[in-house]
Amino acid sequence: MKAVAGYAPYGWRAKIGLIIPSTNTINEVEFCRLAPRGVTIHTARATSTGEFSEAYFQRLREAGMHGADDLATAEVDVIAYGCTSGSIVQPLDEIVSGIGTRAGVPAIATAGAVIAALRALGISRVAVATPYVDFINEAERKFLALHRFEVTSLHGLGLGGTEAERRAIGRVPPEHVYRMARQVDRPEAQAIFISCTNLATLDVIAAIETDLGKPVVTSNQACFWNCLRLAGIPDRIEGYGRLLSECTNPIAGSPHA
Repeated sequence: MKAVAGYAPYGWRAKIGLIIPSTNTINEVEFCRLAPRGVTIHTARATSTGEFSEAYFQRLREAGMHGADDLATAEVDVIAYGCTSGSIVQPLDEIVSGIGTRAGVPAIATAGAVIAALRALGISRVAVATPYVDFINEAERKFLALHRFEVTSLHGLGLGGTEAERRAIGRVPPEHVYRMARQVDRPEAQAIFISCTNLATLDVIAAIETDLGKPVVTSNQACFWNCLRLAGIPDRIEGYGRLLSECTNPIAGSPHA
């Protein structure tokens, strides 16, 4: 056993741990599609039941901590808490520090990764498209403002309030995501942010950037980019937006500072 203790036949560059709500069927798929050779994805699920409320997000956060315990046994190199709304409604710093402490590896959460991505692209004014209900949208607007981003417009689909609606987010066609991006775009917006880790975006990021002439940041794209850079992997990944193809610098310190 000692001779092979450091071996990782497929994740020899990095093993990324991912904690997602149990209703999420998109995040791990998109992470796996983006992963370069030598990088593997290892997922834990946090039970996601009941209606949206502060208590729901607290339960999800607590379940995520148990996911961190499980992922630690897989010897992952970095862990991402893959829930945008959950890392906005609950204290971001506490989620990240809690996961990192329990797993003993660097940790991030989607909301913090989005902030790091927007900063890496030099963005200060952003148009936001989400699948969320109003109270999540308002929390997201305040979160972005707290981190000194001006939200030029915001549109939500009104989904996610119930367990069934959270599953339905994963069925929204990418083509509709494209139309959402066009709907929220404004001349003063420097970028489009498409929020939610259960929203399928990979197949339309390039088309949105081409047609609107500005960068696109999505929850999963930003979170995966942050995981790679935190793991010390500078690969340029083409076809999924300027963030992954141009922003190769390592991320120093906390991505949500």
